[in-house]
Amino acid sequence: MARILVVEDEGLVLLLTEGILKEAGHETFTATDVTEAQSLMDSQPAFDLLFTDIHLKSEEHGGLQLAQLLLQRQPGARVLYTTGGTVTDGMKALFVDGATVLAKPYTPQQLVAAAARTLNNEGEDA
Repeated sequence: MARILVVEDEGLVLLLTEGILKEAGHETFTATDVTEAQSLMDSQPAFDLLFTDIHLKSEEHGGLQLAQLLLQRQPGARVLYTTGGTVTDGMKALFVDGATVLAKPYTPQQLVAAAARTLNNEGEDA
């Protein structure tokens, strides 16, 4: 079981993602924006995985910023990004080492498999 911080600004997607990861046996913590996520990073023990949307309504590339912040605070944590949009080379240049992307829409099986691969440091795009 991993401790996973899920950051997603779409309420229904956040609830579904949380449910899928909990059903897979993970302990999940959720945030809808950068501020909430930072608060959880400050108040909780280390997370094993950050699953974040790259584009958050509050900040265009907020997920990329969160990943950098998490790795500064918790070296060794893993990052799995998600997006419904295009991932540019410029965005990829900002990815933390070992991070992968799970394209939206994704199935529950794809999410669980991508989280497992990322936690096991098998860095290939989902």
